[in-house]
Amino acid sequence: MLYRLSADTLVLLHLAFILLVLFGGLLLLKWRAALLIHLPAVAWGLAVECLHLECPLTGWENRMRAAAGDAGYQGGFIEHYIWPLIYPAGLTPQIQIGLGLIVLLLNLGVYGYVIWRWRR
Repeated sequence: MLYRLSADTLVLLHLAFILLVLFGGLLLLKWRAALLIHLPAVAWGLAVECLHLECPLTGWENRMRAAAGDAGYQGGFIEHYIWPLIYPAGLTPQIQIGLGLIVLLLNLGVYGYVIWRWRR
């Protein structure tokens, strides 16, 4: 029971980290110090994705699930939990590119606005 609860908690932590990577730039609108958290998170997220590194949270979660008697899962957190949410059946490459551009433009817009405000 405790191992399963720990594994589920890690899933939530993992999701929170992914949301921080994607939308943490918005925190800069309120707290300038969020830059010290967001930029390293973005760097780590990009490194894991671009360099195909295994996130330590995935391995830790799988060990917790195995200790709880569950099978765990193959692949990483993204492929198991997030991929089906982000890339449902029928999603075209054009839509994927559009969604990626929205995320990129959102973060560039937020950072641009924050930099503009800081300079004023």
